[in-house]
Amino acid sequence: MTTINIGIPKQDRLAIADGLARLLADTYTLYLKTHNFHWNVTGPMFNALHLMFETQYAELAAAVDGIAERIRALGLPAPGSYAQFAERTSIQEETGIPSADEMIAQLVKDQETVARTARSIFPAADKAEDEPTADLLTQRMQIHEKTAWMLRSMIS
Repeated sequence: MTTINIGIPKQDRLAIADGLARLLADTYTLYLKTHNFHWNVTGPMFNALHLMFETQYAELAAAVDGIAERIRALGLPAPGSYAQFAERTSIQEETGIPSADEMIAQLVKDQETVARTARSIFPAADKAEDEPTADLLTQRMQIHEKTAWMLRSMIS
């Protein structure tokens, strides 16, 4: 394979890719959790939450591809196993079936966690003048902050 020469030094590419690997792990873990909640939600808000969770997990599924492809563009392998994601994620897995209200509360917290993960990578991308990564991070922060707000609005 040829040497990567995209104007970002190797040390900076490594640091950015490491942060993106954490973002990928958080995003994938949140995808799994949201999909789980979609399958298992019950109660008076079933239909609304079932559809909302489906929209959210579909968006997350698309997001993991973009994050992984950015890692690859920086010249590093993207993590892609449960074990690799478990090592890196900040999202707490849910193995039970919480109430609908608890599902919403957990997803608010998790959406905010992913937004913080994305924000934590921004200084490295900014330092390296890595505009494609900065753009990706900005988009991810906007989506996660908006989704957290929408979920938070459902909590009574």
